[in-house]
Parts: sequence; C-alpha cells; structure tokens
Amino acid sequence: MSVHSEIKKVTTETLRKMKFDKEKITMLTAYDYTTAKMVDAGGIDAVLIGDSAANVMAGFETTLPITLDQMIYHSQSVVRGTDRALVVADLPFGTYQSNPEKALESAVRMMKEGGAHAVKIEGGKEISKSIKKIINAGIPVMGHLGLTPQSIYKFGTYKVRAKEEAEAEKLIADAQLLEELGCFAVVLEKIPADLAKKVTESISIPTIGIGAGAHCDGQVLVYHDMVGMNKGFSPKFLRRYLDLYTEITGAVEQYVKDVKNQNFPNENESY
Repeated sequence: MSVHSEIKKVTTETLRKMKFDKEKITMLTAYDYTTAKMVDAGGIDAVLIGDSAANVMAGFETTLPITLDQMIYHSQSVVRGTDRALVVADLPFGTYQSNPEKALESAVRMMKEGGAHAVKIEGGKEISKSIKKIINAGIPVMGHLGLTPQSIYKFGTYKVRAKEEAEAEKLIADAQLLEELGCFAVVLEKIPADLAKKVTESISIPTIGIGAGAHCDGQVLVYHDMVGMNKGFSPKFLRRYLDLYTEITGAVEQYVKDVKNQNFPNENESY
C-alpha cells in the first residue's frame, strides 16, 4: 500500500512529494456533493471542479458560457463532499485574462466563497502577470497547457496541440515559466506523449495529463466520461470503466414499466 493512501488530507505539497517519490497522481472531476463523496471515498488524490461543468452539467457546446458564480456554486457543493482529496477549481473564461487585478479578485472569491484549495487557469506567458498576482496573494495555482478549451475559437479544433516544433518549444518554455512563477502543478491536455515526457522531465512540479500519454506525473479524466454517462463521446485517450448510460436508462425503463403495470410500489413498499 502506498504511504500516500494513509494521508488524511492531500495538499499541494503532497503532490510535489508524489512526483519526487515517482508515485502517480490521480485526479477526476466532480461538480456536486454526491459525486464528490464517491470520488473521494474511492481514494482519488485530487478533485477538479472543471469548467467542463458547462458541457456535462449544463449541456453547452463549449466551456465558455459558465460564470464565476456558477463555478463557485459547484465548488461549494464539491468541498462539502470531500474529506481527503485536494480540491482544485477552474477559473472560468473571462475572469482572469483581462487584467491581474480582476484575476486576483476572481481567485479570492473562488477560495473564500467556493472553499476550493487551489485554482486552475489556462495559458502560459500571456497570462503570467495574472498568475503572479494570484500566487503572491497566497493562492495556489495549477496551470493548464496544450489544448486549452477556453481558447477553442482561436484554435478552431479540438485536435492534438503542439505537434509542430514552434508550438512544442513554446509549450516547454511556458511550463518552465509556470514553475518559475510558483505554480504547484500543470495540466497537459492533448499533446504528443513524447512532448509531455520532455515537459515532465524539464520541470520539478507535477504534470497531470489528459490525452498526453503515460509519462506525466498523474492523470485526470472527466468523471462523466470515465463512468460512461456520456454516450457518443469517445476520444482516443478515454478509458470507460463503466457504462452508466446503458445501466441508468435501463433502470429508468424498468421503473416506468413497473409503475405502469402497478408492480411498484408493492405491499412491502407501502406504509
């Protein structure tokens, strides 16, 4: 059994030590109390309140529409359901890119009102002043490089990023800059595995991969994807551990049938 499985509360320092000890870090998203309870009980190291809530909880095509108030609500719910895992919350689009003061204000609200233990923001050099401002205020920051979904309209596609040399070099430089600025970890999304390996070896803070191969210090998936609640979404990097879409729709169909046929409730289920 890993020594880290005995830890009562995972912190940013725990993740750094895990990288040093070469123990892989596990991370999943959660957006509500009930899911957070289950994910935490399963032994996850970190829970991400992703702005992917815009997709899986609200049905938007991109992550852009979700607001800071909505993310704070999700964060409050997850924090109440989490005992052991480190809770990281995304700052949504438009809450940190424009200026460092606004970035700090957004991060402070996420910590004070949302109860998160850290925030995650997308980008490198372009938002370095915002990152520095937040970290200088004592708020832990997780970076996010590669495919950054908040910039999807700039990219125009969800395909793998940094396949060309110039973009790959910039990504490595950005990762090193994030470490210099004081970020405690960085998510690498949809980049070639060899590049992720280079990044992971070039910095002393943990890398958390999603579609970035096996060389990252840890892995993150969207909970709804991992348990198979999203029918039809099947990128190459996703491994489904359950098929809940089929299980749940089947259970609903059976419930409908039982009520229609007057099989539910029966005598034992009545007072």
